[in-house]
Amino acid sequence: MFKVIQRSVGPASLSLLTFKVYASQKKDSPHKTSVKVDELSLYSVPEGQSKYVEEPRTQLEESISHLRHYCEPYTSRCQEIYSQTEPKMQSLVQWGLDSYEYLQNAPPGFFPRLGVIGFAGIVGLLFARGSKIKKLVYPPCFMGIAASLYYPQQAIVFFQVSGEKLYDWGLRGYIVIEDLWKENFQKPGNVKNSPGNK
Repeated sequence: MFKVIQRSVGPASLSLLTFKVYASQKKDSPHKTSVKVDELSLYSVPEGQSKYVEEPRTQLEESISHLRHYCEPYTSRCQEIYSQTEPKMQSLVQWGLDSYEYLQNAPPGFFPRLGVIGFAGIVGLLFARGSKIKKLVYPPCFMGIAASLYYPQQAIVFFQVSGEKLYDWGLRGYIVIEDLWKENFQKPGNVKNSPGNK
């Protein structure tokens, strides 16, 4: 068995060796002239100057080009809208996933409270018969009252933030109305000559 391994390893190891081979010119051979690349038929260059000629556009290419130029403002606008709404949509999807996860692992007593709050909204709809404004106001108010009974700390924070926002909106509205009043009714040209003003 040792001899078989030795015979098979010997020729394989010889293939890994590298040898340098030096070639020498024969003294008897006549000196040949070298051939230029241009003289080879494979690399022959046609005489004359080549000129690029653009092919005329077909009717289909013209119509596609016109359509692309026509649609470019709309596609760029759609890309802008997509880039603006993508983060909002991702946050909305994340909120939905978080809500689903919360509802899967809801704390004890959450669903009965949710039922009472929903029933309060239905009662608000029943009391709001006949008026569209009442239908918009009563159900959220009744639901808010029911929710504030179960979650008083969150209700206090909500009412504080809502109060600050309502005050801010009222102040802005007052400033806008005051500016409009000054611009339209307090101009010197709008003062009329009354009988007492002479």
